[in-house]
Amino acid sequence: MLAVIVATIVAAGAVTLKKSSKKMSDQTTAAQTAANADAFVEIQTSEGDITVRLFGDTPKHRDNFLKLVKEGYYDNVLFHRVINEFMVQTGDPDSKAAPVGKMLGSGGPGYTLDAEIVYPAHFHKRGALAAARQGDQVNPERRSSGSQFYIVTGKAYNDSTLSQMERQIDMMQKQQIFNDLTKQYKDSIMNMRRNRDQAGLQALQEELIAITEKKAAENPASLTPAQREAYTTKGGTPHLDGQYTVFGEVVSGMDVVDKIEKAETDGNDRPVKDIRILSMKEVDKM
Repeated sequence: MLAVIVATIVAAGAVTLKKSSKKMSDQTTAAQTAANADAFVEIQTSEGDITVRLFGDTPKHRDNFLKLVKEGYYDNVLFHRVINEFMVQTGDPDSKAAPVGKMLGSGGPGYTLDAEIVYPAHFHKRGALAAARQGDQVNPERRSSGSQFYIVTGKAYNDSTLSQMERQIDMMQKQQIFNDLTKQYKDSIMNMRRNRDQAGLQALQEELIAITEKKAAENPASLTPAQREAYTTKGGTPHLDGQYTVFGEVVSGMDVVDKIEKAETDGNDRPVKDIRILSMKEVDKM
């Protein structure tokens, strides 16, 4: 009889454990879904409304953007840099009360974000939302501005032009890899130069070129079919691909972006007539 009772208790415990484990599993799955979910924000501007999707697979940028939206951080900032057939940029808090002619583009919340370059899944097609940043010379990790962002307008390209751009991107990629390698071997290079070891320098150069070619082949610069279709039909700015974090896209209001893009600008690409973000708010899934 005792054995039956023990068996019953054990069986009951197993059922409870299974239910508990399933509940925890469901909660974990729900949490992961929430963590990876897209979000949507309505941007009310002086030229009209724009709605953007924030990608769930760039969570640091998504969450930071939503945080700033809820704080009202973007209220009254200017579109301070506008370039026809390229992009419109905003998010500099220093622009809120900027007098005419003031240089803008350096302001931010006092921090930067780790790069989340999900390439080639996210690329610089027309309507892409991406984070501005400082150049590679002072920002080799390609960290994003804490608040400044741009929306791509760009232009359409034919296949031959895209192929030419692919070759240029490939050359730039190889140059970057080679430069990074020479930094790693800086001490050896300097030592061989001091000793006038030309044979050693030549051998090292050939070795680094071989490593460069191998690394470039592992991550080719060729465009995906999705990129080619987007760039030949809707357009964009392919030369920026893989260098900046694309963390969203416009889902409605691209006509407003086009209107901003066509604004008259001064020598610093700032619109002559101020164009502002009036407010932002998170909205339900489109």
